[in-house]
Amino acid sequence: MCTGIRFTDANGAMYFGRNLDWTQGYGERVVMTPPAARVPAAFERPGDPELGHAVIGMGIVVGGVPLYFDCGNDAGLAVAGLNFPQSARYASAPADGGVNVAAYEFPYWVARNFSSVDEVRSALARVTVVARAVNERLPVANLHWIIGDATGSVVVECLEGGLRVWEDDVDVLTNEPDFGWQRQNLRNYLTLSEGEPGRAAWGGAGLVPFGSGMGMHGMPGDYSGPSRFAKAAFVNTHYPVQDGERANVMRLFRTLGSVAVPDGCARMGDGAFERTLYTSCFSAASLTYYHAAYDDLAIKAYPLSGCDLAGTEPVLVEAAA
Repeated sequence: MCTGIRFTDANGAMYFGRNLDWTQGYGERVVMTPPAARVPAAFERPGDPELGHAVIGMGIVVGGVPLYFDCGNDAGLAVAGLNFPQSARYASAPADGGVNVAAYEFPYWVARNFSSVDEVRSALARVTVVARAVNERLPVANLHWIIGDATGSVVVECLEGGLRVWEDDVDVLTNEPDFGWQRQNLRNYLTLSEGEPGRAAWGGAGLVPFGSGMGMHGMPGDYSGPSRFAKAAFVNTHYPVQDGERANVMRLFRTLGSVAVPDGCARMGDGAFERTLYTSCFSAASLTYYHAAYDDLAIKAYPLSGCDLAGTEPVLVEAAA
């Protein structure tokens, strides 16, 4: 389970973040990959530029390859992969005559090579996402992705019928079912309101609300993908627009906190409990990656400006003092 969101501030700068919900971590750290990094590619892609964007985000590095769970680049574009175990259908082999990208390298490929959602949208018309593992120890993860910039966001899904790009007008993504179903499901909640309901008369009885918040009565509170999607979409689209870095980072963490999963509430088939292992935020305004963990709620900052961008390989980044 996971939840991703995107929004813009009063000046139009994007903030993008996610909860990563799972039963265990993978030793993930904040990783920065410089523009000139020589990262091994799963397939030959002569169209990839010689020099890419600087990329920072959460992930692990395997054989010199940054496996990003979520990341942003120096152009203000960000991407996150979320669990999509039932519906994801990658190609079993690379296709001739197009661009082939392994599922594990998709977030980095997007963030390294593109500056905007428009560029990504155009490029995806020629892309095949292939079910190739990075090595024999790490199986292919079934994911879908949310990609955002200052103009908006899209959701990319590999479905039975092929790769699908959805326009995400609520700037939210969770898990199963597919985005089209999740978007339609919001119609079940169109009567919800941030306002206080008015008085009602039932015969001779006058009914008044208990207080503020009653307009949200009926909002689901469980931790399933559809319920988190509905709640995150409401909170994200109704949260007042903020001005300034601190207020917007707080907005993102508060919004994702509304759908964070506590331990002991979401048991998997193997008996282990999912929980929100971390929450992240990428600020396109300052090109800073923020992170807070389940057992350490202090928000730590990792500014791209503090990284050495002259290297040729991915590096682990320490939080700013």
